[in-house]
Order: sequence, then structure tokens, then C-alpha cells
Amino acid sequence: MIRKYYLVVFIFLIFFAISFLTNILGSINPNVSDSFALNGTMTGLLPFSFFIAYALMSIPSGMIIQKYDEKKSLVFAWALSFSGALIFSLFPVFPVFLFSLFLIGCGMALLQVALYPLLRVTGGEEHFAFNSVIAQLVFGAASFLSPFVYSYLVTHLADQKSPGDLFIGLMSYLTPTHLPWVSIYWIFAVISFVLMALILFMTFPKVVRKEDEIVGAWDTHIELFRQKPVILFFIGIFAYVGLEQGISNWISEFLRTYHGLKPEVEGAATVGLFWGLMTVGCVLGLVLLKIMDSKIVLRIFTLAGLIVLTFTLFGSAEFALIGFPALGFCLSVMYAIIFSLALNSVTKYHGSFAGILCTAIAGGAIFSLLIGKLKDMIGLQAGMMILYLPLAYILSLSYWAKPIIQNATMKKKTNT
Repeated sequence: MIRKYYLVVFIFLIFFAISFLTNILGSINPNVSDSFALNGTMTGLLPFSFFIAYALMSIPSGMIIQKYDEKKSLVFAWALSFSGALIFSLFPVFPVFLFSLFLIGCGMALLQVALYPLLRVTGGEEHFAFNSVIAQLVFGAASFLSPFVYSYLVTHLADQKSPGDLFIGLMSYLTPTHLPWVSIYWIFAVISFVLMALILFMTFPKVVRKEDEIVGAWDTHIELFRQKPVILFFIGIFAYVGLEQGISNWISEFLRTYHGLKPEVEGAATVGLFWGLMTVGCVLGLVLLKIMDSKIVLRIFTLAGLIVLTFTLFGSAEFALIGFPALGFCLSVMYAIIFSLALNSVTKYHGSFAGILCTAIAGGAIFSLLIGKLKDMIGLQAGMMILYLPLAYILSLSYWAKPIIQNATMKKKTNT
């Protein structure tokens, strides 16, 4: 039993590391743009290179895991991440950065597909729902922390006011003077290597998948795509991730462009608060889902998001500094509710459908790139208005979704 709990904690650690690596782009985008003299479209290629990996890897990842088991898959995933981070740390040029982000994205996609069945077996099926929520909270905590780590590294490397700090001294030696933000990728390389090494020496339980968790052949996926609800919910996840990344990846640049705020200070802090309030919103969402139908919860948070986005884009600096984190709060329940509504709207092939929905995470690639292109054409503020489209689609989803199984509430339990 001790071993079992130890593995659960270790899986939470992996979730923390995934989030720490995944959601840093919003903080570093302005620095990357300045360092490589990028226009908006080229800056948008950064999240595109990362999230397009989800489109290519999510379904094959399930097949890889079923063939080679969880341990080998986890090692391979962290090897991809380590290779990507190390290559860019050693050769910090723009084309290498794009390739690096793609490798890290492939690793993260494989990890996310592998971890939930492993968490169910390791932590016990009866605790799976609770442990899944804890995993999401850990994920949010890491997203909140990583921008502040980046801010610490960049400001200290730039000022060089800590001559006795061995860590900053080492980072200064490894990182080009004119590219202090590259130091965060040395941190990512170390994290990836340590986790890869730890997994090699650990023993994981055998995961026996339920029928719904088994990823079917390509024919199964084709059959699913012939169903209208599958396509509509695929668009729903695509819209949500596009919305989330379209906001988070451009927060820092927006604050710099329209309010003159520093990316490594106010920008990084605001990105961190965006993810932090998303975590807080998850907790409130859990409470609300026990009180009311999930579609109503989704509708309330989406309508709030539409209002907050308007004030954030067109208000003062004070509104923007409050509004971007508030948008994180509004977005907090959307992914989980859309995903659960989707899976509860089909009667079979849930494992394959989950892979299809994970493929829709590619929305983060498309919307970030599109905003970058619009930034070059009409300006970032006007370009970010495209985010009204995914919000409108998610709002419509809260009306037309017809799940076969509805979420359990206290009122329903009382009536039964």
C-alpha cells in the first residue's frame, strides 16, 4: 500500500512537470519575438509547433502505449522532451526552437494519454475521480509557478546582482548573454532527464484497460467521425483550447503593446495569475456541478467570459491586469465539462473518442497562429477579437448538447 501511494504522488509530480513545461510560451513570447526579430505570424508559429504535435500524436499515442506498456512509453515521452529542450539550449536559433517545441509537444501528448489509466490502476479505481481532480489542481499550480520561475531567471541574469549565487552563475555560463530567457529550457532539460531516469528504475503496475479505455483501430475512428455529435464536440474541444492558448500566449505581448508593461515582470505575473485563477475556478466548478446541470455551469462561465474579454481588450491597463486572470477563472470549467459532455453523448468506443478529442487540442496551434497573422494585418487588439468565435461556439454547445448521461447533482440524488 505504501508503494501504491508513492506511485500516486510520483504521477502527480509528472503532471506538475508537464504543466510546468507546457504553459511557459505565453510568458516568453515577447522575449522570443525580440530576440529573433519575429513578426506576429512568426511568433504564432511557436505555439503552432508545440500544439500541432497533439494533432499528430494523440491517437497514435494510445496505440503505442497499448503495444509497449506505460513504463516504456513514459521513458520515451521524457526522452523526446529532454532531446527537444537540450537541442535548443545548445543551439538557440529560431528554426531549432520550432523543432524543439514540436519534440516537447510530442512527448507531452504521449504523457497525457498514458497517465490517466495509470493513475486509475495505481491509486485505485474507487479513488480515481478524486485523484483526477487533484491532478488537475497540481497541473494548475505548476502553470501558475512557471512564469515566476522564468521571471526570476531573466531578471537576475539581466541584472547580474547576485555574484555569489551559484545557480545564477551556472545559468549565466550556459546561456547566451543576449538570450537570458533560454535559461528556462536548461531547467526543462534537467527536469525531463531526472524524470526519465527515475522512471527507468521504478516498477509500475500492469494496466488492464477497461473496454471503454481501449483505443481501437483506424476503422473505429473513421466510424466515430461519421457521427455528428463526435464532429461537433471535436470542434468544441478545438474551440476551447484555441481560446485558452489564444489568450495565454498573447497576454504578455498585449500588455507590452497597449500598456507599456514589461513582459518579464508584469507580463509574467499576469500569465501566472491567469493559470492560478483557472485552478481556483476549478474548485468552485466542482461545487457548482454538485448543485446544477453541467450545461448551465458552462453557460454561466462562458457568458462571464464574453463580458470579461470585452473589458480586457478595450479597457485600461488596470482592467487588463485584472481581466486576463479573470478570464482564466471563466475558462476553468470549460474543458472538463465539454470533455465529459462529449463522452457522455456516445454509447461506445470511449477510448477512441477520447483520442479524437485530444487530437482537437491542435486548436491551440491554429488560433495562436491566426492571432499572430491578424496582428500583422490589423493589430493585436483587433486580432484577439477572433476569440469571440470560440466563446460563441462554446455558448451554443451549452444549449444543444444532449448527453445520454447527465452529471449527478444533490437535487437528483434527493429525487431518487
